[in-house]
Amino acid sequence: MLQVLTNRVYRRLFLAQGIALLGTGLATVALGLLAYDLAGADAGAVLGTALAVKMVAYVGVAPVAAAFAERLPRRTMLVSLDLVRAAVAVLLPFVTEIWQVYVLIFALQSASAGFTPAFQATIPDVLPDERDYTRALSLSRLAYDLESLASPMLAAALLTVVSFHGLFTGTVIGFLASALLVVSVVLPSPKPVERRSIYDRTTRGLRIYLATPRLRGLLALNLAVAAAGAMVIVNTVVLVQAGYGLGQRETALALAAFGGGSMIAALLLPRLLDSVPDRRAMLAGAVLLVLGLFVGPAIASYALLLPLWFALGLGYSLTQTPAGRLLRRSSHPEDRPALFAAQFALSHACWLVTYPAAGWLGATVGLPFTFTALGIAAGLAVVLAMRLWPAPDPDEIEHIHTSLEDGHPHLADAVPIAGGHRHRHAFVIDRLHPQWPRAPLSDDAAS
Repeated sequence: MLQVLTNRVYRRLFLAQGIALLGTGLATVALGLLAYDLAGADAGAVLGTALAVKMVAYVGVAPVAAAFAERLPRRTMLVSLDLVRAAVAVLLPFVTEIWQVYVLIFALQSASAGFTPAFQATIPDVLPDERDYTRALSLSRLAYDLESLASPMLAAALLTVVSFHGLFTGTVIGFLASALLVVSVVLPSPKPVERRSIYDRTTRGLRIYLATPRLRGLLALNLAVAAAGAMVIVNTVVLVQAGYGLGQRETALALAAFGGGSMIAALLLPRLLDSVPDRRAMLAGAVLLVLGLFVGPAIASYALLLPLWFALGLGYSLTQTPAGRLLRRSSHPEDRPALFAAQFALSHACWLVTYPAAGWLGATVGLPFTFTALGIAAGLAVVLAMRLWPAPDPDEIEHIHTSLEDGHPHLADAVPIAGGHRHRHAFVIDRLHPQWPRAPLSDDAAS
């Protein structure tokens, strides 16, 4: 997995991602503690609302940013957004009112909504080989997991010498370091595309996503991931500090257990995906999430919470990490930024539902009921994913064109038949293939 780091450009991008995530992780811990400082036992509701504001920014801004990213140099765009995030993070330690948390989170995450999909769409161009890209996805997941593991542990250490306000300084440093690393490399330019309207550029990724069966299944799995992840992120501080009567460092270590499980899954995935189809691996991870949520109400001590959080981390990474492979398989290079932005927006639309649900249900009806409700939502999502994403999922699909004229370049290898032309190739949704074939073709049947 580490072989891909011999690529100089990817190595620096990976370091930029890791350092920025470390800073973001410190901010995540500090934000939970800030919410507890401002609202006490109602911290889950405050944090759930703040994270819902974050999701609103992600869902609304990402597709629009992707539309403009087609025309902008990627390095300039990424560095500028890093600097914007650093500037906003400078203000977080000075928050004294709950509404200020919401405003600053919206500004910070609007910049992230432009940065993250553009960054993700750059990696397949830097590493065009699929095995290298799979390793890069696991390394990227590992970077997120190290953030989940290292950031809480670093936060726990720092909290022995500084207040939680000081953790936000690490966020600023992380974004500035990320900007310096990105500016030090030359990134591939956006692929040239035909001129399209703002509406078409803004909605293109969404239209490709919803027309592709494996991505519709991915959307359902996103909901299962969001249900379990929201329970962990929103309610860990409430479980540990209000429920078990423990302190800030125990909260950070519980989050680290979740990150540790996710990290183990990321380390195992490259070899696993060499022999197991993406669909089977992702569904197995989602089932683990469902089981973990249903076990949650029976957890009565901190010692039992840690292994549960570890198991949820395993399922979380196993379900989420291969998503980039599905997006890469389902698009042409020029459409990847739009499709990654669509995944970013749609996956975070799921979090937009589960974050406030985890916070407000926990604050009003209790955490045992919240575990169960989110477990039911995740279970239904897994069943839906199995129906939307057929088990036979080949790259090459035989299909018929009925509207292209004879002599069209795309039909060079096609066989003329009554009413059209028939051929087989790696199938993705694009201008020539606006719909997915509905069924395998027989010798005398069209899709």
